[in-house]
Amino acid sequence: MTDEQRRPPAAAVFDALGAAYEKAFAGSEAHRRSLERLLGRLAPGSRVLDVGSGTGRPTAEALAGAGHEVLGVDVSPVMVELASRQVPAASFRCADVRELPLDDASFDAVCVYFSLLQLDRREQRDVVRRLARALVPGGHLVLATVPLDVEGVEAVFMGQPVRVTSFGAPDLVALAEEAGLDVLEREETLFTPAHPDAGPEPHVFLHCRRRGGGAEHA
Repeated sequence: MTDEQRRPPAAAVFDALGAAYEKAFAGSEAHRRSLERLLGRLAPGSRVLDVGSGTGRPTAEALAGAGHEVLGVDVSPVMVELASRQVPAASFRCADVRELPLDDASFDAVCVYFSLLQLDRREQRDVVRRLARALVPGGHLVLATVPLDVEGVEAVFMGQPVRVTSFGAPDLVALAEEAGLDVLEREETLFTPAHPDAGPEPHVFLHCRRRGGGAEHA
């Protein structure tokens, strides 16, 4: 098997999209509200993992700008190069989250914004469980996705062929709870990316907390 064949399919998609992805989703007010909620819950200097960090904007940029220690991981080397240039206050690594070594209780927060859609359901469950374990007790995880009950569906995303798997919102909540997380908030919205090949898509944002850390504060 060649190196190219070993690459996750998402790497080719997001290498091709590059900065166009950031422009298409820059208008998502729900994403920004989600970040504001997370920022309001974090202690100063928190360690945050951004899974599928893309171009680094808005997630890593907002977190690093607030003084947090941010590690972004993405399968796309093009995205990692863009993010490293655009958000020098954060660190970025080209890695597949399925293979990324994660120590238990090593992060105060984890962000997962639309980065699981090209994994199958078993992989998504496994990844969320691993990310939950990587949180300190009481740590926060933000999980956002397109809440559709689909598995292995061929689609076109911003002109790129993709294979999409996801969960409906109730099943996503159940997945988070099974991973040892309490769902504190859930926001659902409809968003149309600013791209000629994009149509309206449902989005759900879950704000979760790893059990075992005492009382929640807003």
